[in-house]
Amino acid sequence: MRAMRAEGFSGYKDLKLVDIPKPAVSDGRVLVRITAAGVTPLEHTILSGGYPRAKAPLVLGGEGAGVVEEGGGTTFPAGSRVMFTGPYGVSENGTYSEWLAVRKENLCLIPDNINDLSAAGVPVAHLTAQMTLSFAGFARGKTVLSPAIGGSVGNAVTQLARAQGAKHAISTTTNHAKAQQARSVGFDEVIDLSVEKLTDGVRRITEGYGADIVIDAIGGEILSEALSTLATGGSLTTLGYSAGRKATIDVTDLIWKRASMKSFSLFAQPAEEWGAAWSVIFSLLHSGAVKPIVAKTFPLAEAADALRYLVEGRPFGRVVLTI
Repeated sequence: MRAMRAEGFSGYKDLKLVDIPKPAVSDGRVLVRITAAGVTPLEHTILSGGYPRAKAPLVLGGEGAGVVEEGGGTTFPAGSRVMFTGPYGVSENGTYSEWLAVRKENLCLIPDNINDLSAAGVPVAHLTAQMTLSFAGFARGKTVLSPAIGGSVGNAVTQLARAQGAKHAISTTTNHAKAQQARSVGFDEVIDLSVEKLTDGVRRITEGYGADIVIDAIGGEILSEALSTLATGGSLTTLGYSAGRKATIDVTDLIWKRASMKSFSLFAQPAEEWGAAWSVIFSLLHSGAVKPIVAKTFPLAEAADALRYLVEGRPFGRVVLTI
């Protein structure tokens, strides 16, 4: 079968189209014919040598969508369309390939109204977003801030919070054109950081109240600024660092507001949390309350270009490989 494999971890040139054996089905695994694979910043980190636990050669890709061929039993019979994420592309071969043997517990059926291209970019962002909202104590009427409306987690948090009754679901962008694009598709609480400070924008939207929940997948100075927007008793959850691994915080933003700060890692969550999150996500996708946004697709052989576009182009929406 065809696969895009990292032969080393020194940059785009190490990503090669190769022919490798089709995986065999074993106990607890389901053979899935991959139709589309989501492209995420983690693949760029791995390919650049920034994830020391990954070992080359390695087929990249941590999420995808496809069709069950065998091994799914009555829950995922042959022909079922499924989406999934897991340790794929990190500790074992991933979704940048024509077939993958997927753990059954990682699978979720794709709603009939969602196509495979859209579904391929759902798992990592939306599972992370939904579980982090639950982790932070989200409830109807809360105000949520998640920076980077064009990014995967920022967009997913904003959509999921809004669909589940948030009083305000706020996000940001540093690009004026992207702010206009976001508003044109219904995101009317996006702070344009090219014309307004984050703290000023949150104060304006919430009439001085602040954010009950901040979910930050960006890190760096954005984390510092987002922390200062918290309302009394609020919490900030950090889970990413695309804007930098280091941030300087004002501890009084926590102390004076009796606020809290914590971290989140998707793959450290128990199976029951995954199941609960998938149930919510499936329902909201099926109803149309949450709509995945795909910015651009690339064929499998152009995976390096897809990663470059994601990292350097900073698109509004997901980048997806067609297999």
